Amino acid sequence: MGANHHLRFAIPDRSFVSITKRDIAKLALDWGFSEVEIGKINIAVSELVTNLIKFSPQGGEILVRPIGQPIDTLEIISLDKGPGMDEPVRMQEDGVSTYGSAGEGLGAIKRQSSLFDLYTLPGFGTVVLVHISKGKPATKIVQPSPKLEVGFIMVPLSKEIFCGDGFDISISNTRTDLLVLDGLGHGAHAHEASQQATKAFREHLSLDPANRMRAIHNSIKKTRGAVGLAATIHNNTIEYCGIGNISGKLFTMEASLLGAQYKNIISYNGILGHNIPTTLNNQQLEWVRNKTLVLHSDGIKSRWDLNKYTNLLRHHPTTIASVLYLDHSRHTDDTLVVVCKAKL
Repeated sequence: MGANHHLRFAIPDRSFVSITKRDIAKLALDWGFSEVEIGKINIAVSELVTNLIKFSPQGGEILVRPIGQPIDTLEIISLDKGPGMDEPVRMQEDGVSTYGSAGEGLGAIKRQSSLFDLYTLPGFGTVVLVHISKGKPATKIVQPSPKLEVGFIMVPLSKEIFCGDGFDISISNTRTDLLVLDGLGHGAHAHEASQQATKAFREHLSLDPANRMRAIHNSIKKTRGAVGLAATIHNNTIEYCGIGNISGKLFTMEASLLGAQYKNIISYNGILGHNIPTTLNNQQLEWVRNKTLVLHSDGIKSRWDLNKYTNLLRHHPTTIASVLYLDHSRHTDDTLVVVCKAKL
């Protein structure tokens, strides 16, 4: 029920390289990847982890999650706060590797991946997004909707098995419905609240967002409770209703010195499952090409500006979410960042 959260592997020093490779390979085996596919995963993880050690003095982290029901893809994300790359395009060529790396290089990872994206800025660091799929040749991104790209980062608090944040999405030919959640607190009880809420979301897809939130509220009264936001994208409009401190902005890419312009996403005060306003109305905003919606839980600091990151809005939604996670995660709670992009 809902999307799988990411598993986090911190890489503070070189001793974690072999451990991380081993643990991710075991996960891939458990998730049904073949020996050949695990070989590709090992190459990607080896190169990414080695780069984290070389270029990030404070270390970095690898995030992984399985994609699909049944699982058909492994998502691997490398994040570091190192110096960044001066020549990111050249570094993606086959065989190019600085400091004489024993790895096959970013080019080899890109060639074997079903999805590859890299974002880097001098002084900021680097995010690398990789998908390796079962039994599929390298292809460009395949999205379930011809008009929408969606990506997210969802990471539980360190040392927690369960993630109290939650995300679910339903995509059809004519509309997209999504739900972003933050179960109160963290751990198993917060996770239970989020899971009950996503179950209610699936059972009430025919309702508009405001009435869907009412249905969720009634369905999770025996849980710890949650805050959340439901949205429907349909006919060039995004209609939404939020309760609690799920934050967000709707961006428009502008070819001007002002950078990307945005409108804040507004939510009602309250807690799903405990107390919500008597009157709930849907908010509406225009949804056309060049629009990007960013939603997040309070695991992300509230003050961030996408204009700080040159050309970031041109990248894959998961890469955008990863940059915000890398630069603004509080690391004191579960963290969720969801990014939806209207295709050009």
